[in-house]
Amino acid sequence: MRSLKAVILLTGIILLAFSFAGCAQDQPAPPPAPPAENGGTQVLQGEGIGYNPDVPIRVEVTMDGNVITDITVLEHGETEGLSDPAFEQIPAAIIEAQSTNVDAVSGATDTSEGIMQAVEDAIN
Repeated sequence: MRSLKAVILLTGIILLAFSFAGCAQDQPAPPPAPPAENGGTQVLQGEGIGYNPDVPIRVEVTMDGNVITDITVLEHGETEGLSDPAFEQIPAAIIEAQSTNVDAVSGATDTSEGIMQAVEDAIN
């Protein structure tokens, strides 16, 4: 009887450990912004992959020193309508947070992540 209780206790501990491990989220570290020469304005371009892997999301990122001041989407092959909220919200969120570590737009996760990836590509 004692060994049965030990097995049940051990099984419970293992299941509890796996449930906590499933809660961990891999969040990308915010990329460091490159210093602009003489603290001036830089315009950088980058690419990321969204929902449509055949057409990358291309962005233009304007930096003033180490501050992201503007993000413009130059080209994408994402689904019109469905991806629009991501193109409206993600650049603004990145500028506000000064980081690409922002929440994705529900229903447009791939597009959101593609925009974040493109901005990271531009500033790295």
